[in-house]
Amino acid sequence: MFFLAAPKRNKAQTLLRLQADLPYSYADVGATATTVPNGYLVDRNRVQLGQGLATFTQACAAMRRWTMFDLGWIDLLWPDSPIVVGTTVGILAHLPGLHILNACRIVYVVDEELDGVTCFGFAYGTLPGHIERGEERFLIEWHHADNSVWYDILAFSQPNHWLVKLGYPVTRYYQRRFARASLRAMLASITRRSDAAS
Repeated sequence: MFFLAAPKRNKAQTLLRLQADLPYSYADVGATATTVPNGYLVDRNRVQLGQGLATFTQACAAMRRWTMFDLGWIDLLWPDSPIVVGTTVGILAHLPGLHILNACRIVYVVDEELDGVTCFGFAYGTLPGHIERGEERFLIEWHHADNSVWYDILAFSQPNHWLVKLGYPVTRYYQRRFARASLRAMLASITRRSDAAS
């Protein structure tokens, strides 16, 4: 949903409430957990956050606070939303001369150890009011073999609005900008906590 001025809180709440009961805007719900479907643009970005249980615990806490959206030009509606299946969140992006409110719903949550990797995270899928359609997964991985801890983002998407198709190079720029900034935000949250503990 495009706006020339940032929507007021009550308007944003109303718009998100209207989206909350709608079906996902794409067919391959949950595909980031298995095999990404054909026909979508796929992005995968990751950064090593550090090593060991302390880093993994800090990273999981940062994700529960939605730190990966604490980017200055994006507001998460609402940052106290629980990371549970069915939670609807809004991502409000503030771009030069334009504000975009996108609605997503959490599809699944990961909290498990499998094949020597402990993981925590979730994926959300787009709702009809989103300017794209697809799914994005945010995951913290602790690899026990080398003790490394990673933050991983996997997304598949297609345009869901004619303006996005028309200005697709600009859309791709902001998708890449978000991914880079999200990686930096999570890395910085671990660095800040490590510095504070020193």
